[in-house]
Amino acid sequence: MTLHCTICTREYWEDELGRQACKPCTRRADSLLTALAGPNGLYARLSTVLAPGSRNAGPAVSGSRTAPLPVRLEPLSLLARGGIITVLQSWLVDWHETLGWRHPRWEGDLQHQLDQAVAALRANLEWAASSHPAFDEFAGELARYTAACRAQVDDERPARRIGVTCPCGTVLRITIDTPGARCPGCETQYGHAEVLQLPMAERAAA
Repeated sequence: MTLHCTICTREYWEDELGRQACKPCTRRADSLLTALAGPNGLYARLSTVLAPGSRNAGPAVSGSRTAPLPVRLEPLSLLARGGIITVLQSWLVDWHETLGWRHPRWEGDLQHQLDQAVAALRANLEWAASSHPAFDEFAGELARYTAACRAQVDDERPARRIGVTCPCGTVLRITIDTPGARCPGCETQYGHAEVLQLPMAERAAA
């Protein structure tokens, strides 16, 4: 029986025993999915920042030998096939296969397909958080892609990473929002609060 959340690693309450993810982490995944979908969602808003100069990208450089690209690649890579929509559809296919269901079918344009995938994932989220063995991987990918979309449309810089030291001596690179981390040196799994309590890594001498 699983005794702790595979995402934040905190110990379960009695009514959470046997789940893959605790209820707060499940609600967080649901809120991230909700933020992506709809006409005002993060995915739809990516199309508003495709044009060069549509967000603060710094001063233009004169004397360039090549013409600027007609679109910005960062939001385009998230918006196009192969970006976040493909990630969500791949997870939905995986869930269908695990449940023994037919593969889902995609209809309409990419926005419609994104909304379909989000709706289906949300409908089955409680089952996945309770029973799917790779729910932590799904939650991790969802968090990374949602943060990437938000960084483009909200013009946010990526969260600053800091180094903390595991007792084994390995330095972990984390952010203030890191839900948890596994040390590659000794395989110790840290939850959010635990990893933030690790000592700061000493900076390398110049």
